Amino acid sequence: MSLLVARIGDGLATTPHLKAWLYALAAWPGALVIAPGGGPFGGGARAAAQAMGLNALAAQKIAALAMDQYAVALAAVRPSPVVAETEETLRTAIGAKHIAVWAPSRMVSAATDIPATADISSDSLAAWLAGKFGAAHLLLIEESDPPTPVSTAWLAKRAMVDARFPDFAMLAQCPIWIAGPGACHDAEALLAEGRVPGARVTAMRGA
Repeated sequence: MSLLVARIGDGLATTPHLKAWLYALAAWPGALVIAPGGGPFGGGARAAAQAMGLNALAAQKIAALAMDQYAVALAAVRPSPVVAETEETLRTAIGAKHIAVWAPSRMVSAATDIPATADISSDSLAAWLAGKFGAAHLLLIEESDPPTPVSTAWLAKRAMVDARFPDFAMLAQCPIWIAGPGACHDAEALLAEGRVPGARVTAMRGA
C-alpha cells in the first residue's frame, strides 16, 4: 500500500492555503500520514526553552508537545483524521487507509535513534517517520514556493529545514518533494492520481 507522509510547515497555520492543502491531501488514494510542525505553538516552546536555559532533551520534549498541539488543531481544521500518538495507532490507521495526523511526542521520547539535539525539528522527524513506516513519498508543504532544482543540503544551508534533515532524508529511502502555494491549485487532482505535487528534492549531504 502506497504511503504518503506529508509534513505541514509551521507558517501555513495562519494562511488560507492550510485548509486547501488538507483537503487536497485527502484525495491521495493510498495511506496518508500528516506530520505537523510546531505551528503557532512552536514559537512559544522554543522561546520558553531558551529563556529558561533548558537542556537539549527538555527542549526537544517541549517542541514535540507543541507538535502534538498542532496535530490536534489540524485534525479540527479538517475533521475526520485520526490523531495518532503511538506506533500501533498509526499502523492501524495506515492499514485501514484512514487519514492520520501524527502527534509525535510519545514516539520521539521512546525512540533510541533520534538524538536529543536542537538540530532536529519536524523536518527530520517526518523523514524519520517515512523511513520507519516505509513510505512511498515524503512531501514537505511550505508557506513559500521553493526554487528548482533543489537538494536537501541546499535547504538545510538556508535553514528551510533543520540541520540534520539531509541525514534523515537519506535514511528515509523514498522520493522527497517540496511544495508551496504555487503547487496548491493543482494538488488535489495530482494527488487523486497518485502523483505528488511540487519539486523533487535531491537527497544530498553536505553544503
